Amino acid sequence: MAVKSNSSTEISGIQKAAVLLIALGPEKSAEVFKHLKDDEIEQLTLEIANTKSVSAEIRDKVLDEFYEVCLAQQYIAEGGIAYAKELLDKALGAERARDVIGRLTASLQVRPFEFVRKADASQLLNFIQDEHP
Repeated sequence: MAVKSNSSTEISGIQKAAVLLIALGPEKSAEVFKHLKDDEIEQLTLEIANTKSVSAEIRDKVLDEFYEVCLAQQYIAEGGIAYAKELLDKALGAERARDVIGRLTASLQVRPFEFVRKADASQLLNFIQDEHP
């Protein structure tokens, strides 16, 4: 399958991931694969194998979107959603900033108690060990 620019058809998330990995090259893509689950690796490998060519326009769009999402996640980590939105508004414009923040906040909302997952288990145990069940 060739991934080419077509205004009437958006490419899927798996296609974007395949384009990104192709653009990154084999060494960097191998590093990414080390952090994925087996089923994700299989899906991406199949998509990469089925991708015959990628237009420069699509590659650039995917890389730009990836950069924007990384930037937004960094801003969120540094100062929260409001800070990230303000910076992205200035950097990308209001409409693109709203799109990026919208995609990220949707993924953030499905992770309640994320801070607990990042905490040291022994510290959590010390904190709650005397609590009533």
